[in-house]
Amino acid sequence: MLTDFAGGAEKSYFSEFMNLALTGKAMVTNILENAEVRQMMAEEHFDLLIVEIFFSEALLGLAEHFKAPVITVSTFGTINFMDDLVRNPSPLSYIPHLALPYGNRMTLMERIGNVVMQTLDDLNFNFVMLPFQEELYGKYFPHATLSLEEARRNVSLVLLNDHFTLRSARPYVPNMIEVGGLHIKRQTDPLPQDLQELLDKADNGVIYFSLGSNIKSKDLSAQKIQMFLEAFRNLKYTILWKFEEDNLPNKPSNVITRKWFPQPSVLAHPNVKLFISHGGYLSTTETIYHGKPILGIPLLGDQFMNVKNAVKAGYALSLSLDQVTPQTLRKTILELLTNPIYTRNVQQRSKQFRDTPLTPLETAIYWTEYVLRHEGAVHMRNAGVELNFIQYHNIDVYLILFVVFVAALKLLFVLCRLVMKHVCSGANSNEKKVKKN
Repeated sequence: MLTDFAGGAEKSYFSEFMNLALTGKAMVTNILENAEVRQMMAEEHFDLLIVEIFFSEALLGLAEHFKAPVITVSTFGTINFMDDLVRNPSPLSYIPHLALPYGNRMTLMERIGNVVMQTLDDLNFNFVMLPFQEELYGKYFPHATLSLEEARRNVSLVLLNDHFTLRSARPYVPNMIEVGGLHIKRQTDPLPQDLQELLDKADNGVIYFSLGSNIKSKDLSAQKIQMFLEAFRNLKYTILWKFEEDNLPNKPSNVITRKWFPQPSVLAHPNVKLFISHGGYLSTTETIYHGKPILGIPLLGDQFMNVKNAVKAGYALSLSLDQVTPQTLRKTILELLTNPIYTRNVQQRSKQFRDTPLTPLETAIYWTEYVLRHEGAVHMRNAGVELNFIQYHNIDVYLILFVVFVAALKLLFVLCRLVMKHVCSGANSNEKKVKKN
């Protein structure tokens, strides 16, 4: 079950998935009904398409329409339906589902939960989401010679906003490339003058607090907002809180609120000592790059796993929203700020993340141009994309081997019966001869 962070109402996994499927359908419809997009489809020519695929598979029809190779982009790393595009192996024994707060060394019960979650996800994807996209694909690409499934197998390259230092090492096929941190500028933009002066003068240190762009702090319950303020009130640190309303009642003097902060530039400032974050992947990447420990308060989606990985790596602590009280919040903040182990760990992780021959942007540019130079780079594709589900998982092979094994057992059983019958009949014959004599 998923919890509504503001009201506490629970949503079922299926209803959440259905919402995403309907959102994807609406998004594709809006794109392909857009007048400028339709004009572009009628008049323009392109050598390459770059498309984000997140419950929007019908957009892959644009590749055949423009007769151009297509590169897909995933902003949160890979997941089952991204792996399936290029038949990337994703063993459930050590790769947790994106929505589960598991590490890559799972217990037996966690592996069971991981398999169940992945199976539900696959069923929902294939029988709930894909039918919507197939309907849209048929509507907007009526003359396509490829089916949607064939269009999904026609992807040249997948660029992933991920890196093995951010989560953990895992296998990738050649046309699945990690470019985690693509959005991070190596030279951060300068801060606004007033904010620069504020941070420069914060000798005791600064805590930056943001719940990201999808979830807004202003939508937290009034009681929960006051708990945060009470926790911040007696701290010696300056608090920068991304709060989306002009007024925040009962705000202490050390809390500065704005509707928006230039987050990467804030995190880059040396006086910023801690990031209180929802654990979104972009935010997690930025805080690792700039070497700041995290107090994670995950609320939905992959945030739970991101925060769990950060805690496991030793540069974060975690609180659920239900656990947040003035006491627990203050205690956790002080532990992160006074124990140097968290800062040392995140700075070590930052060094690992930055240690690359090319920047993520340079890597993305190289492989994009590679696909162009080699006319779709078909030679990079995994041969598994040409196999159906039964062939790819060797189900037909295992069935044949099972039949052969059963037949061999049955034949062995028959032979044993014949031998036993022959032995028994020979013994009876000898016994009769002995009695007769």
